[in-house]
Amino acid sequence: MFFASDNAGPAHPKVMEALVRANEGYRGGYGADAEMVEVTRLVREIFEAPDAAVYLVGTGTAANVILLATLANPWDTIFCSPMAHIHEDECNAPEFYTGAKLTLVPETNAKMTPESLRTAMEAEEIRGVHGPQRGPVSLTQATEKGTVYSVEELQALTEVAKDFGCKTHMDGARFTNALVTLSCTPAEMTWKAGIDAVSFGGTKNGLMGVEACIIFDPKLAWEFELRRKRGGHLFSKHRYLSAQMLAYLTDDLWLQMARAANTRTAELIAGLETLPQVDLLYQPKANVTFARFPRRDHKRLQNAGASYYIWDGDAQTGDPDEPLTARFVTDWSMTPDQVQMFLQHFAAG
Repeated sequence: MFFASDNAGPAHPKVMEALVRANEGYRGGYGADAEMVEVTRLVREIFEAPDAAVYLVGTGTAANVILLATLANPWDTIFCSPMAHIHEDECNAPEFYTGAKLTLVPETNAKMTPESLRTAMEAEEIRGVHGPQRGPVSLTQATEKGTVYSVEELQALTEVAKDFGCKTHMDGARFTNALVTLSCTPAEMTWKAGIDAVSFGGTKNGLMGVEACIIFDPKLAWEFELRRKRGGHLFSKHRYLSAQMLAYLTDDLWLQMARAANTRTAELIAGLETLPQVDLLYQPKANVTFARFPRRDHKRLQNAGASYYIWDGDAQTGDPDEPLTARFVTDWSMTPDQVQMFLQHFAAG
C-alpha cells in the first residue's frame, strides 16, 4: 500500500536487463556509445522531429535547469505557475543555473491560463534596464496536482509566449502519464503545440535514473552541450544512461508503464468516490490524486501500513474529525490487488 511517490517504485526488469547488457565490454564515453545513437534515432522518430537535439542527464532537476539556462538569459524572468516543480521542489536550481528569476503566474488547478500568462508577461519588461526582461515560459505536464494541459491549452499558452518573442519549455517529469491521458502523439503535445524544449521524464516511470532533454531547434544544441558539461551533468560512463532510455523506448515500454500507473489511479479514484468521508480535490488525469478525509482515517490507514504524503498535518495527533489532505501517486509496478487492499482497509473503518 505504497502511494507516496512514483520515484520510490522499482525500475522495470527490462531496464535492469539492459543495464547488465550495457556493462559488457567497452563503449565510448560521454555519449559516444552505440546505445545513444539508437536512442537519438528513436526519440526523433517518436517525436516526428528528425532534426531534434537529444541529450540525457541523470536527474529531472538537471534536465529542467540546463534546458531553461539554454533558453533564458541571466537578466530574464522565467514564467511558471506557483505549483511548478521548478518553483516548489528544485531548491532554487533554476535561478542558480540560469541566473534568471522566476515570475509566478496565477494558476487554476495548477494550470496557467492564457489570460493570466498574458497579464504576467505584460507586467514585465516595462522598466527598461532596471527590470528583468521577458524569458521563457515553463509548463509542467502533468502538473503537480495530477491535472493535464490539453493540446488546445498548450497551444493557447505558447501563442501568448510567441506574442512576446519568448520560447516555451515543458517540464515532462510525468510526460508519458499525460500523453496517454490525452491519447495524442508526442509531436502533438510538444513542438506541434509550440513547445521549444522538453524534459522527457523516465525516472518516475520505471527507469533507474535518466531523463531526456529534447530541443527542437538544433541551433541551440551546442549551447546545451556546453552548459551540461559546465554544470557537471555530462556522464563519462554515459552508456548506463543510454541503456535505460533505449529499453524504455523499445517496444513501447514507456507507454505500457504509464498506462498501468494511470489505470491504478483510476481504480483508486473509483473506490475513493464511494466513501462518503472522502473529498477529491481536483479532477486528476494522470497518476496523481489529492483527497481530504478525517484524521481518524489517516491514522488508521497509516497504522495498517499505508504510505502516502499528508500535506497539512500529522495523522497521529490532533482532532480526529479534522480533515487532512493526502496525495496518492501510483507507479507502473502497482497491482490492482494492492489498490483493492488499500480501499478495503479504508472502507473497513
